[in-house]
Amino acid sequence: MKFEVVRIDVPKDCNVILGIAHFIKTVEDLYEALVNSVPGIKFGLAFCEASGKCLVRHEGNDTELRELAAKKALELACGHSFIIFIKNAYPINVLGKIKEVPEVCSIIAATANPLQVIVVETEQGRGIIGVVDGFKSKGIEKDEDIKERKEFLRKIGYKL
Repeated sequence: MKFEVVRIDVPKDCNVILGIAHFIKTVEDLYEALVNSVPGIKFGLAFCEASGKCLVRHEGNDTELRELAAKKALELACGHSFIIFIKNAYPINVLGKIKEVPEVCSIIAATANPLQVIVVETEQGRGIIGVVDGFKSKGIEKDEDIKERKEFLRKIGYKL
């Protein structure tokens, strides 16, 4: 058994979603879920096929994000995993639709932070063990931090 860390650097003004699904039609169903979620969303997605040709299947409506998703999916090379890079939307806007896709088994991460994916490789193939999302916590928020958090959520329109 061999362990590896695959680093996912998220482009500026983007988010990444990492998950596990099954079946070749995942790519098209995820595409439809995303394009129907948020007007103006830009995205690229890739899915690692775990049988047959074992190809990285990819789609998207943004060439750069589609190419990035395909490249990162091949670096992961973990059966039935998928990766989505989104722009002009946040994960909170699309996760519900993604979770409704029948092939989706689980979401592992959804973030704008740098992401490290811990991968295990056996004689059969590769799988995702877990992720490191962003950075280590530095403390507990104080009253000033709570106020700042609440103001930020209102500023970006997620609270009244």
